[in-house]
Amino acid sequence: MLIGLIGKPNAGKSTFFSASTLVDVAIANYPFTTIEPNKGITYVRVNCACKELKVTCKPNNSKCENGIRLIPIATLDVAGLVPGAHTGKGLGNKFLDDLRNADALIQVVDVSGTTDEEGKESTSYDPAKEIVFLENEIVEWTAGIIRRAWSKVKGGNRESLISLLTGLGIKKEHVEIAINQSYLTSENINWSDGDILLFSKKIREIAKPIIIAANKVDLPKSQENIEKLRKDFPNKIIYPCYAEGELALRKANEKKLIRYTPGDPDFEVIDKSMAEKQVMALGFIRNLMKRYGSTGVQEVINNAVFKQLNLIVVYPVEDENKYTNNFGAVLPDAHLIQQGSTALDLAAKIHSDLAKHFIFAVDAKNKMRVGKDYKLKNGDVIKIIAGKGE
Repeated sequence: MLIGLIGKPNAGKSTFFSASTLVDVAIANYPFTTIEPNKGITYVRVNCACKELKVTCKPNNSKCENGIRLIPIATLDVAGLVPGAHTGKGLGNKFLDDLRNADALIQVVDVSGTTDEEGKESTSYDPAKEIVFLENEIVEWTAGIIRRAWSKVKGGNRESLISLLTGLGIKKEHVEIAINQSYLTSENINWSDGDILLFSKKIREIAKPIIIAANKVDLPKSQENIEKLRKDFPNKIIYPCYAEGELALRKANEKKLIRYTPGDPDFEVIDKSMAEKQVMALGFIRNLMKRYGSTGVQEVINNAVFKQLNLIVVYPVEDENKYTNNFGAVLPDAHLIQQGSTALDLAAKIHSDLAKHFIFAVDAKNKMRVGKDYKLKNGDVIKIIAGKGE
């Protein structure tokens, strides 16, 4: 699974990436700071099952901080996008190629309006324009790929289009849904250019959902612009975001100056001997967190994973009574799996042999036996029982 960070130059993408991954990247106040994509690991946040079960867990594939499970997700910060990117302007073609494997997109928007569409200084740029032009660029990029391969697609059936688009990380079911929702339901594909654009828009909405991180809420016009964006785009998910503040908090936590878990509404000062400048900076961040509930960074990531991609968390164990694996580690692994997945799907995710020789599973919370078609619930703790292979 991969989350792509997108946006125009100088919107704060690299700061958001660094804040969410603690990977040091070039952060500067000029366009195209990012040229090669930055890769890192961020985390989604959930209440760990250890809280409910009143046990002390020993995570293996994730982390647990005071009952908060942090599960890793791959993240990619790509080069900034400018209008006309699909024609090659700026670093556009590279940007669009870099994000083709992303499952969900977080658009970091400069909600302060202090930079224009190319990332240059401005006094009153409308951030709504960022949202519109970026989506248009992705749609035009997709449409361009279809047009260039049109001789192979035109007159063919859906399979010819599916074959083309799987190279963009688009699933077969997404193509089917986009065709149906675009009312392009004839058996053969014989579309007009308008049909191609309509389909490209739908496939973007379905296969590459975008969450808006309304960044730079510490600047004067941000709140006014956030309210305007919510009126302009009532169907979009827009989170107020202070990536620079989140980065400061995570670095302060790393240095043990404060105690902070990503997504917390506040932090605890540990080092009482901090310089006055540091104390004032933390006080400024705290005031913004009180206004918005948090820095917004973790909420954006969680929304991408749990709302847009419809994933849930499941804990596989070997011992349903002690909630341990074969080595005695309590709740060692937390797996992200598609909502609607079954016990058999979980077995396959763990190991193909478990699925091949699946007999039944046990819901460790209530000790009940469940079958292969049992639909997993968020937070389930599951033991898989499988026969021995030949």
